[in-house]
Amino acid sequence: MRYHDPHKKNGTITIRVMCAVVFMLFCFLWLYLFQGDVMAYGQHVLSGGQTHYDRTVGAVIITVVLQLLQLGVYGVVRLARRTHALTYLPSMLTLAVLSRVSPDMTVHSVVHGHWWIVVLILVAWGGAVWLSRHLLPFADDNKELTGLFSQRSSINLLIMVLMMLGVVAVSNTEAVFHFRAHAEAALQRGDVDEVLRVGSRSHETDESLTMLRIHALARQGQLGERLFDYPIVGRSTDMLPLKGSRSRLLVMRRDSLLKHLGGRPLYAMDVDTYLHALQRDSLATPLVADYLLCSYLIDRNLTAFAEALPTYYPDSVALPRYYREALQVYHQRDSLPKPAMDNAARLRAFKEQRNSYWFYYYYH
Repeated sequence: MRYHDPHKKNGTITIRVMCAVVFMLFCFLWLYLFQGDVMAYGQHVLSGGQTHYDRTVGAVIITVVLQLLQLGVYGVVRLARRTHALTYLPSMLTLAVLSRVSPDMTVHSVVHGHWWIVVLILVAWGGAVWLSRHLLPFADDNKELTGLFSQRSSINLLIMVLMMLGVVAVSNTEAVFHFRAHAEAALQRGDVDEVLRVGSRSHETDESLTMLRIHALARQGQLGERLFDYPIVGRSTDMLPLKGSRSRLLVMRRDSLLKHLGGRPLYAMDVDTYLHALQRDSLATPLVADYLLCSYLIDRNLTAFAEALPTYYPDSVALPRYYREALQVYHQRDSLPKPAMDNAARLRAFKEQRNSYWFYYYYH
């Protein structure tokens, strides 16, 4: 005669509840805190820009759907006790696939991606499920194996942690890409302070992130004062997403930047031609002056900078920090040769003066 053992039932429920709580917390926080802006870009690409992703709604819906997927898998394979956490692998795998968003993502790349890897993982998982159901000793009646801090719970928790680490390893965690996605989302909200905050403690950047920071500083009237507070990648041609530029926008339209300068060009032109055309046609906003002056500084064209500066900043007007520093370098560069430094001296100069225009001009 078989008797009902409440310890078995309670132990199974404890493990199921523990795994569900761990998974839903991880999934929601992963999507909401870390992947929200990247997921918005992914949806923008897949929908052709026709839909908008809300990080809160998206995180809730995806978490619920993936939890329902696990319940369906559990209903089929009925894994309990020691390896119940394996029923979450399809959900974790789906989360990992959703998180593999890249800056060069296209609908074609998603459809024709490395799906054979997903199939191999599912085949391996199927083998693990079969072993768990037929070979592992589940029928252990020891009461000490039940409960939140039991051996069974520890094994399941370990499996969950390994799968979460797998999601992190497979997902796109490139810092600059996340900085760009977050900066664009902030710029769309009009939060230029957030654009300048994100990634501000990191030395990693690219042409596109530099472009977004330049635009935010110009909107604040701080371009000449704070431009070289941030690492600079690229040249003046990358200051706007125009002809010859390596800068790219993920979600935003190019016109959303250009409207603050005076309007979009009627035909393809580079940044320098565009800025001068705005001035020639009396369309330039006050931001254009600092864009032009800083384009000379980025390209180390101090002669053009010194000639143009009085047009926008008469003698009676106090100069921003980097304009003052650029003028000092301009007046001293012929009389003082480029300082010769060994590696130790250059490292010391980087630590002490990396945000100065002097360091950018000579050693960037």
